[in-house]
Amino acid sequence: MKYDIITFGSASRDIFLKSSNFLVVGQKKFVTGKGLCLSLGSKIGVEDIRFLTGGGGTNTAATFSNQGFKTAFCGMVGDELAGESLIEELKKLKIDTKFISKTKKKTTNYSVILSSGIRERTILTYRGAAGELSSKDIPWSKLDAKWLYLAPLSGKLSFLSEKIINFAKKNGMKVAMNPGASQLSLPKTRLERILKNIDLLFLNQEEASILTKIPYKNEKEIFKKIDKLVPGIFIMTKGSKGVVVSDGKQLYKSEIIKIKAVDWTGAGDSFASGFLSGLIFSKGDIKYAIQLGIANSAACLSVLGAKNGLLKKKDKWKKVKVKVESCLKNNNCKIK
Repeated sequence: MKYDIITFGSASRDIFLKSSNFLVVGQKKFVTGKGLCLSLGSKIGVEDIRFLTGGGGTNTAATFSNQGFKTAFCGMVGDELAGESLIEELKKLKIDTKFISKTKKKTTNYSVILSSGIRERTILTYRGAAGELSSKDIPWSKLDAKWLYLAPLSGKLSFLSEKIINFAKKNGMKVAMNPGASQLSLPKTRLERILKNIDLLFLNQEEASILTKIPYKNEKEIFKKIDKLVPGIFIMTKGSKGVVVSDGKQLYKSEIIKIKAVDWTGAGDSFASGFLSGLIFSKGDIKYAIQLGIANSAACLSVLGAKNGLLKKKDKWKKVKVKVESCLKNNNCKIK
């Protein structure tokens, strides 16, 4: 069977806990300068609890399936009830699960999202079974798709990035990649080999700065350097400040849709999968891809969980304005 898209990445169970008793305090010892604090030895009441699913591999697969693409997910879960229930949910979303492996070595990935009701939240992450997927668990001869999407890969799977991408190129598949910390930490020569075979690269502003070793405020220099590393399209997300995209010739810029966000979980996954969906639908129109990506992300943020609010193909959505600057090779920028 030929798929439109096969995704690789994590699959997790997500537990959302909301309580006004989670106190936000300022403290320099915390990386962000703030911490979520609980009274030691106390029994803390919560106002809301939800059991959902997440993980970059399944979150993006949900968007692709919602948009009508023939989609499969390749990953690993634990050989227990949590893993089985996750597989059942993916089946309900019409995502093919035959490439999912089970392991007894570790239990399914879990995330506990703690929220006090404000935008910032703290996530406790258990990186379990997903990182145990190895080359022998992947049915290489059965992988047949127009696109492969690589979400952040950790554990053993991070070292498979190059093999998966080389396999895709050898078999005429395109590759979209949103690398995580493990992949960005690969040896320089290996990472550069990987980037040369990427059709779509998604990074947030901080990750782009780490990759290029250029201060994140110096956007044009970051784009010039990454354009040399990546022959395809580079997409840099900037959180509440929007997104900037380069096709090697022009920069495309857009702000986000201003909404009252309920939950920021899955924001990056929903944008990236929406962008790729839009690019496929429009046969390469970057403006349209940005518009669908931002609309899908806004829809995701309006509902609790990383999958519940995602747009479906039949849904109507708002298009943002996209500005184009022809200034990658010189400083005389012309805005279209």
